[in-house]
Amino acid sequence: MLMKATKRVWTSWAMVSIALAALALPAAAQQDMIDGAAPSGSDDATAPPVQEQPPAPDAGSGTTVIPRSEPPAGSTTAIDPAGPDQLQLVALLTADGQRIEQGMIWRIYAPLPEKGKVKLLSTHEEPSPKLTLKPGEYVVNAAFGRAYLTRKISLKPGTATIEQFVLNAGGLRVSAKVGEADAPGNTVRFNIYSDRDQQDNRRTIMMGAKPGVVVRLNAGIYQIESTYGDANATVRTDVTVEAGKLTETALKHAAARATFKLVARPGGEATADTQWRVETSSGQLVKENAGAFPTHMLAPGKYIAVAKHAGKVFKREFAVEDGSQQEIEVLME
Repeated sequence: MLMKATKRVWTSWAMVSIALAALALPAAAQQDMIDGAAPSGSDDATAPPVQEQPPAPDAGSGTTVIPRSEPPAGSTTAIDPAGPDQLQLVALLTADGQRIEQGMIWRIYAPLPEKGKVKLLSTHEEPSPKLTLKPGEYVVNAAFGRAYLTRKISLKPGTATIEQFVLNAGGLRVSAKVGEADAPGNTVRFNIYSDRDQQDNRRTIMMGAKPGVVVRLNAGIYQIESTYGDANATVRTDVTVEAGKLTETALKHAAARATFKLVARPGGEATADTQWRVETSSGQLVKENAGAFPTHMLAPGKYIAVAKHAGKVFKREFAVEDGSQQEIEVLME
């Protein structure tokens, strides 16, 4: 049975629409979750993360190391029997969910030392690799997009071991609007951050994600930072990613297009070789640029345009409103 739940949250700066689809998704949506595939015409969702791989665990890290557990009760996941002296690795989206058949990366590390980082022994991209390893302890990292789980396992001589990794992974797809229209994909970028930790800090999960791409994440709360253009037209919101579900969030931007020119008289020709600095009304830097006609997308508000030419500095205060397109002339006087 198909199960869906939809939540909508409106704020003065952002419209967030979260559609949650259960594991029994239609085939196309299910393929999005497993493959991390982007919609037709957009970029691949498997772009490299901030780090090429999850950080290697070390003795003093915050890596979660959990003991091996038995297969979940009632699981219908099909597992091929492992041969003698073999380790078979299997990944599941959720404890009672489906087996992940694509997009997995497995990393095998030497046992944790008392001090220092572990040593990477091998990397495998098969969905359920079968490995022949010497008896002993190992650290295994299972990565599915930005979702991953690290666990310590112990292999005994002459035995076959099957290890199930339940990643509790979900998908996040973000889109952006400017006014009532979809923002062009090349004008918006998203940064994804973790929820705040006990020290009130956030961890960077991904930088520069593009609209419409499914990003695979561990279940949890994340902050999405969306920037339209190259200046300060930025919106932030928190979203909750649930295991085995796809969360879709739409952010609405308020922005104005401002073009700057330094002129000797109103309506005059723009002066070349001009250095520009856009500041808030309180003097905080928003954007720096150089040229005769720099253009930036600005959040609605009051600003100061500072133009420097031939060793002289010229200023003008101005304001922009949502949806406007303005030409800001700064007089050389």
